[in-house]
Amino acid sequence: MTFSLVARCARTGMFGMAVSSSSPAVAARCAHARARVGAVATQNITDPSLGPKGLDILASGAGATEAMAQLKAAAAHVEYRQLMLIDADGATAVHSGRFTLGVHGHAQGRDVASAGNLLSHAGVPAAVVAAFEARPDLDLGDRLVAAMQAGLAAGGEAGPVRSAGLLIVDAVSWPVADLRVDWTEGDPIAELAALWDLWKPQMRDYVTRALDPSTAPAYGVPGDP
Repeated sequence: MTFSLVARCARTGMFGMAVSSSSPAVAARCAHARARVGAVATQNITDPSLGPKGLDILASGAGATEAMAQLKAAAAHVEYRQLMLIDADGATAVHSGRFTLGVHGHAQGRDVASAGNLLSHAGVPAAVVAAFEARPDLDLGDRLVAAMQAGLAAGGEAGPVRSAGLLIVDAVSWPVADLRVDWTEGDPIAELAALWDLWKPQMRDYVTRALDPSTAPAYGVPGDP
């Protein structure tokens, strides 16, 4: 039903997550991140409340392993959940409950973890992690997209995926990228990559418009030269 990754850019301190699924609007339920704190993925039979709860635990100073232990201890029906955390130092923790659907698995690497369920085979998360680690020189969004493309190329979900999303946080309190393909009969990961290509060159301009509109560039649309 889902494969995803949570990640940190060691060069910039940005956190991000990317996810895809055969169900609609997957990112609305599964993707959670907070600037300077970390990122949380909650998937499989999803409880979206575990995302903010996990981020609050990380924000209190717990590392990924301790945060996962606290989150699991407090969560109802945790054996139905698949969870990932990445903390401010890039350490990760993963939980796949005993009722995780179908073929499932996870992989962890430097500043990254990937997990999935209802996969074509259990090696898909390892392909996601390898692709993310391969190009540390790229922007975080580029690495997240490349990792998802690699997961799809490695077999992805057992059936066709229909939605995808990408979430990135930086130094401000809101996401600097929150891109979603909530349903498509086509390739949501390819459509997400196209959205990222559109958003990437404008991303910093929108932060500037929020922080200091007097220095922001024009929108470049009719009526705003």
